[in-house]
Amino acid sequence: MTTESADAHRAARVPPPPAVPRPAAAVRPPRGPGRETLPPPRPGRGVRRRTVAPLLATDALATAATALLVLGTATAPTALGLLPALLLLLHSHAGLYRPGPAPRALAELPILLGRSAVCWCAAAAVLAAVRPGQALPPVLLAGAVAGHTALVCGGRAAVHRARRRAARRRPRATLIVGTDPAARQLAAVLHAHPESGLRPVAVVTPPWLPPGGPPDSLPSAAGPPLPRIGSAPDITRAVIQHTVRDVVFTLPPYGDPHTAALLRRFIDQGSAVWLAGAAAAREGRTPHAGTDHLWGFPCRRLETAPPRHGGGSKRLLDLTLAASALVLTAPLLLGCALAVRLADGPGVLFRQERIGRGGRTFTLLKFRTWHPSDAHEAATRWSLADEPRMSRTGRLLRRTSLDELPQLWNVLRGEMSLVGPRPERPFFVEQFLGTCPEYGARHRMPAGMTGLAQVHGLRGDTSIEDRARFDNLYIDSWSLRLDLLILLRTVASVVRLEGR
Repeated sequence: MTTESADAHRAARVPPPPAVPRPAAAVRPPRGPGRETLPPPRPGRGVRRRTVAPLLATDALATAATALLVLGTATAPTALGLLPALLLLLHSHAGLYRPGPAPRALAELPILLGRSAVCWCAAAAVLAAVRPGQALPPVLLAGAVAGHTALVCGGRAAVHRARRRAARRRPRATLIVGTDPAARQLAAVLHAHPESGLRPVAVVTPPWLPPGGPPDSLPSAAGPPLPRIGSAPDITRAVIQHTVRDVVFTLPPYGDPHTAALLRRFIDQGSAVWLAGAAAAREGRTPHAGTDHLWGFPCRRLETAPPRHGGGSKRLLDLTLAASALVLTAPLLLGCALAVRLADGPGVLFRQERIGRGGRTFTLLKFRTWHPSDAHEAATRWSLADEPRMSRTGRLLRRTSLDELPQLWNVLRGEMSLVGPRPERPFFVEQFLGTCPEYGARHRMPAGMTGLAQVHGLRGDTSIEDRARFDNLYIDSWSLRLDLLILLRTVASVVRLEGR
């Protein structure tokens, strides 16, 4: 397990902040719509399901109808188990279920014809092998390919037409990430051509880049002026207020750590991410001139999937292990509490405000190892391992990591997890957010008693950037197996007395 989280500041190589009174409330995420928290819905996933389902149904129905017409009712049931599965697999491999912003059935016709030919030739070969007397003649095979292609193309044309009509009536709220003039021009195009289904509500200009133009730079003829935002609270507020479903990057999303952190934020909240203009051109895949564009802007969807945060399975593991650990260590907890009481006097438990998932604050519990002079010192002073006011009992608790055991109660309350990024105090979170671009992404998952960074030795005099990188790697690659592995390595480090 880890030491006092205040040691993290020392690891960041940041000089201690001046002792200026600053209430903790000043750095809390604001309440209400601007609060720094992840929106509960994941709209990007829902958009994808609604897009894929009609196309899947159209392709399957067209395949079944063609099989019945060509093979007849006697042979069709045999082929119906093979044809749809093979066709859907081929279409998925060709990207036909990931349509661009302006899909057209005629643009898909060559791909549909080729996949249909492969599908029916395979079915004819299987049919000839199983029932030699019922092999398909070449003319009938060619008719099956042509008819199947026509049915699939017609069905997809109807789906795409319905989607364009729905997009014009109810366009999805969209954020544009970039600088002028590209962001301004793209916003004007989306307002003038709503068939893409993207309705810009704000331009996100990262604060480390010049905006390239005045705020609210959209001309009135192209639509209402758009606010220009850049800070994390403003982005969260816009996502929640407008129910943002799509984000269009006109900047290379992996061009620098700051933009990559912004991309990770949108992926995590479930938004569909599009690359347009220079961002799409630099990704290495040539856009299709018939479909992959927004009125002349090269555009394609970035294939992303929000990371798994564990959900019910992780919570079940936390409840089971934390409850068992509290029962098994109850005598040890009582002994630690008695030792602290005898060595340091009243106030066995140390309560401190920390930042958890989504920027929410909670009260972390630990056994007290030293007495700060006041609440301000506790919130802003680094508690070092060689703190002169620490008693022998406190040093022993630190060395054995037993001072962390009361956090099992935080885990039972749902404020923490057994494994996750270590929580920090609001005063220092604000500083780290300004110096480490990936630090804010750590708050996508509940804070943990231990974590991937800690079991790799990133405690004490180590870098905050390294810790944030390990924490985000853990979140992006989460699994129950990884949690169990980290817990086993944590137990081993406690046995070796690696705590500080």
